[in-house]
Amino acid sequence: MAGASASNKLLSLGTKIVAVGRNYAAHAKELGNAVPKEPVLFLKPTSSYLQNGGAIEVPHPLESLDHEVELAVIVGRNARDVPQGTAMDYVGGYALALDMTAREIQSSAKAAGLPWTVAKGQDTFTPIGSVIPTSMVKDPHDLELWLKVDGETRQKGSTKDMMFKIPFLISHISSIMTLFEGDVILTGTPPGVGPVKAGQKITAGITGLVEVQFDVQKRQRPNSS
Repeated sequence: MAGASASNKLLSLGTKIVAVGRNYAAHAKELGNAVPKEPVLFLKPTSSYLQNGGAIEVPHPLESLDHEVELAVIVGRNARDVPQGTAMDYVGGYALALDMTAREIQSSAKAAGLPWTVAKGQDTFTPIGSVIPTSMVKDPHDLELWLKVDGETRQKGSTKDMMFKIPFLISHISSIMTLFEGDVILTGTPPGVGPVKAGQKITAGITGLVEVQFDVQKRQRPNSS
């Protein structure tokens, strides 16, 4: 596989995952959301990471989760108030990641004006591949992202279509909160998001660089008795 020389783990666990919502206009429109004038940011805990080959868990009483394939940016060193002109110097690598979403929970939260944490931050909700060194990525704004469910293509898009590019995102986010080494920025998803159920298999990748696979299963909780 082309990405075989990538590291088999994150540079470090970091302190947070900063996700960028609605960064692809077509995705914003497919969910009926307005195209934002500035990045829509939300946080996910590092406890939601799931390594390549693991099982994504659908929590009770949900029957499905929505898949969202994304380019992840791994922060290489601490960053605060970084100018756009030097922002790429703070990139330590890239990865292929999924932002799994409990859409029913998110829709209810949005309607009530409440946070999205429960819909986005549960265990196994951030499946992520191994780190791709920057030397292997000629242009992070010209990568093809794709995702299949049981072999059927669901998502295929290019990072060319990101509305807010990586230097702007690093500069903007670091003006709000310090980014620490090992933190991850999820840069948004192209259109085609949809449900995946227990028993199905997700395969996703960055064309020519990396491929990941995850099974989907119901979350098993211990008996309360």
